[in-house]
Amino acid sequence: MNKRGFLLGAAGVCAAGAGGWLARRHGEAATLSPAAQAFWSTRFERPEGGEFTAASLHGRPLLLNFWATWCAPCVRELPEIQHFLDEHQAQGWQVLALAVDAPTPVREFLRKLPLRFPIGLAGLAGTELSRTLGNSQGGLPFSVAFDARGEIMWRKLGATTLTELQSMAGKKPS
Repeated sequence: MNKRGFLLGAAGVCAAGAGGWLARRHGEAATLSPAAQAFWSTRFERPEGGEFTAASLHGRPLLLNFWATWCAPCVRELPEIQHFLDEHQAQGWQVLALAVDAPTPVREFLRKLPLRFPIGLAGLAGTELSRTLGNSQGGLPFSVAFDARGEIMWRKLGATTLTELQSMAGKKPS
């Protein structure tokens, strides 16, 4: 086989592999529940400015928390969520907290209690998104965990504890 034939053959194998990988990823996205698909297609403003896409977190387990500055149980659980992330980040876990609140109170809150995970401003639309993800009562706090494929694997209405989060992280994705 000449050099040109070898290079063309290698390029063909690479192209076929890339096509298979893209088809597999597309197939995985198509098998997600409608609720998971709704979440992964969302965009949020950041309190510090700019925008954040949920899709940028896809591919690793994610704990999503809906909270508000005026919600005492929400405020109490945020340090536990930070502790969970500190313990489980090495296993691939990520956290995103969506504030169902106005930007100014969130900014002021984060000056007092800086968190080391992304915060998105969901506003009142966050209530509807949380309902889509299984929060039928629309209450806060509400947490949802997604497995690495992007599918919902756990939900909790009400404040979580570090022990609950550790137990949830030990579950096998459904």
